[in-house]
Amino acid sequence: MLLPKRVKYRRVQRGRMKGKATRGNTVTYGEYGLVAVEPAWIKSNQIEAARIAMTRYIKRGGQVWIKIFPDKPVTQKPAETRMGSGKGSPEYWVAVVKPGRVLFEIAGVTEELAREALRLAAHKLPLKCKFVRKTDTETETGGDN
Repeated sequence: MLLPKRVKYRRVQRGRMKGKATRGNTVTYGEYGLVAVEPAWIKSNQIEAARIAMTRYIKRGGQVWIKIFPDKPVTQKPAETRMGSGKGSPEYWVAVVKPGRVLFEIAGVTEELAREALRLAAHKLPLKCKFVRKTDTETETGGDN
């Protein structure tokens, strides 16, 4: 599972997922991509499950890129603990995803194969996603402005 090797601060505040993604919103490496339609936190094990679903379906054909990384620690306090006595310890890591963010990219396979592989991956994720081609994202965001 994905997690940072080292972080500066182990406990981070929750933050907000307001607005659309300004970075990582174009298909850069592959030919097809999976784009987030709504905001969410995606856990590292959900990213891994989606990756396995995709690679199993395309049967080692083509290439897969993961464009998100879980770099935010989420803390939890033990069950039946009294209030106070500080913040809990980090339990798992999440990637903060805003609408428009490209989550995965695929290249080297046919469009039908890529569409089905990304559909299977989307079922493993806690948010709505849509399939895009490289040409679609370039025209939406304006390309080279």
